[in-house]
Amino acid sequence: MVTQPKDGGEAILEAFRNLGIDYIISSPGSEWAPVWDALARQKVNETDGPTYINCWHETLAVDMALGYTRVTGKLQAVLLHAGVGLLQGSVGIHSAYQGEVPVLICSGEATSYGENPALDPQGQWYRNLSVVGGPNTFVAPFVKWSGQATSPYTLYEQLVRAGEMAQRVPKGPTFLDIPIETMIHDWTPPAKIRKIASAPKTQPATESITELVELIANSNRPMIITESVGKEPEGFRNLLQLAELMAIPVTESASLYANFPKSHSMHLGFNPSSYFNQSDLVLVMGARAPWYPPPAGPVHATVVAIGENPIKGQMVHQNLLADHYVEGDLTTTLRLLGEALRDAGAGEARKVQERRAFWEAEHAKLQAAYRTELDAARDKQTIDPVALCAAISEVMPDNTVYAEEVTSHRAAIHRHVKWEGPQQYFHPSGGLGQGLGLALGLKLAKPDQPVVALMGDGGFLYNPVLPSFGVAGEAKLPFLTVVFNNGNYEAMRRNHLHYYPSGDSAKSDIWYGVHIPGPNYAQLVEPFGGYGERVEDPTKLKQALQNALAALQEGRLALVDVVLDK
Repeated sequence: MVTQPKDGGEAILEAFRNLGIDYIISSPGSEWAPVWDALARQKVNETDGPTYINCWHETLAVDMALGYTRVTGKLQAVLLHAGVGLLQGSVGIHSAYQGEVPVLICSGEATSYGENPALDPQGQWYRNLSVVGGPNTFVAPFVKWSGQATSPYTLYEQLVRAGEMAQRVPKGPTFLDIPIETMIHDWTPPAKIRKIASAPKTQPATESITELVELIANSNRPMIITESVGKEPEGFRNLLQLAELMAIPVTESASLYANFPKSHSMHLGFNPSSYFNQSDLVLVMGARAPWYPPPAGPVHATVVAIGENPIKGQMVHQNLLADHYVEGDLTTTLRLLGEALRDAGAGEARKVQERRAFWEAEHAKLQAAYRTELDAARDKQTIDPVALCAAISEVMPDNTVYAEEVTSHRAAIHRHVKWEGPQQYFHPSGGLGQGLGLALGLKLAKPDQPVVALMGDGGFLYNPVLPSFGVAGEAKLPFLTVVFNNGNYEAMRRNHLHYYPSGDSAKSDIWYGVHIPGPNYAQLVEPFGGYGERVEDPTKLKQALQNALAALQEGRLALVDVVLDK
């Protein structure tokens, strides 16, 4: 048993323990020596507590935590280095804020700058790392709460409080700046050390459910739009039961999760506006932006916004066209709604059966269009994105989990990559550069399932690629990356044409900010013992994916660089 006077490092670790944190994920910095010592003491003494994951990049550390939390629902901790590390990790923190994912972020600083003769914090804080106003000012616009640990006497409870705030509605990141002077100071545990209670789930008012049941029962053709019902597996299942009971079709808009079985006869794809003219009731479930542009919503239908936090304070503009709101935890709301509809016998009405046949026919039309699109793609001598998506579906096991960060071909992925169950598809919120970290976090949470990162070549280059592959090896988290390589920032070209369809670039075929003279991406995994293969011939595509899957099943990292024709 190793014993020594407790300091702020022990206070931090004790707070993480009592918050139920599984992992401390860190791109390490020199200020965290007290925490490293506490972790060493935890290991020597065989004390239960969080596992440390050494991460090679700050954005990667944050995104790994987000991926893990998006599967498990559990808060995790990320330690970053000073203000500069906070800036590096800010794209991931912003993603947590936009996606309402709870995470506890900490970074350190020094406040004495070598003036205290009893403590030398090292010269880097004086010369380079100090931040006027404090590091918390960097992230204040996109976290729920930020502040500084004011003393060793408040450190423990400040961390606990920050963790509790992150998990309250609306969920999101919280940040605490912890000076080295506070961490290295002696710490006396409070008289009451408790395991922190989990945040309660909110529930809609009974009258809201009653009103919603009446709206659905009186509707001839209701429809559902969602982005995030599938955040919890039970939410996925509750939505499925509701759709089947009442013959209500489900459409998805800018999905962040797998929300509904795509082969189900009540799934109507990813373009909700196609069905507005056929619907008299639109149920917007966990969707921040269910259509675009904002005024183009269903103007002749009744709109009900459903979710625990439908009005998003983190969005500059939002227009849901809502006539009614039903606010509460979405999974719970769906369960209560389903129970109330069954108790009322609403699913037995003749019009339910009539619209079931109508929507099943619409689903069949959609699937026929997908098959026509795929047949045309397979007839080509080059690799079409649709053919790549179909090949992925044919090769990958049914329980594959996808982390997707593709811009130009995202619609093709939605239509043609197969996933049928909950927590099989995840898309990051916010900016590009997060897909590989998301994939690592998913693999950490789902070690027994294959994880595939679907990456556009442009988005792939925004990621910390080498750190991602290094962490995959060090932490034993192998995953497969499939690069949708069209050699372009195609979204840039399309955006240019949107504004200047007859401009000089369009006429001359001279484009700026578009072309990517990238390397053979398959070679990037080789230094990490991974399997890489570049494919340009459509006849070799499936075999390349099978080779990569075999490597993955051996516990190796893998990457397939697929050269596309558009």
